Amino acid sequence: MFKLIIKELKNHAPFTLMGASTGIIIMFLCQNISQNTSHTIFYLLHPLHVILSAFATASMYKIHTQGKRKLWILILIGYSGSIGIATLSDCLIPYIGETLLQMPNRGLHLGFIEKWYLVNPLAFLGIFLSYFKPTTKLPHFGHVLLSTWASLFHIIMAIGGSLGWISYTTVFFFLFLAVWIPCCSSDIIFPLLVIPHPSNSNA
Repeated sequence: MFKLIIKELKNHAPFTLMGASTGIIIMFLCQNISQNTSHTIFYLLHPLHVILSAFATASMYKIHTQGKRKLWILILIGYSGSIGIATLSDCLIPYIGETLLQMPNRGLHLGFIEKWYLVNPLAFLGIFLSYFKPTTKLPHFGHVLLSTWASLFHIIMAIGGSLGWISYTTVFFFLFLAVWIPCCSSDIIFPLLVIPHPSNSNA
């Protein structure tokens, strides 16, 4: 399992680097947009990330258990894997970066609380879709872009002005970190870790 995790992280690093690079370009172009606009964009991208994450996580689990586990377990794994890890990726890690850079408008925006009526139902919709048509053949690069851009607009909300090149370098690092480990964890590592061992398949 450890070798699989390392392999997946290595395989997905190039996609994440490319995604983080697009994020820096967008941030340069959009750094002066209003906080309200960046807030609106964040709450378009973050829910889309959640539904895709829930679908991918639950699908991975359902395929590898061949649908033999109970529905409530699928729901629990799909929800915790999407809401928990998407919150880490889109909200918590960007907020740490905002705090370290002492951005003037920094704030912790937790989608499943602030927009609970939007984010949580979409997580369950992703799980619902995976129950009837599970597939892991989703474009991972699309998932990376959604997560990168959601994290980015969380940061743009906090900027309050132009940034220097050192700040851009720091933001690039946090964009990469916010996507690389959480996205691989959500789609691949988390569901594989909770799949029952064959010796316990009849438990």
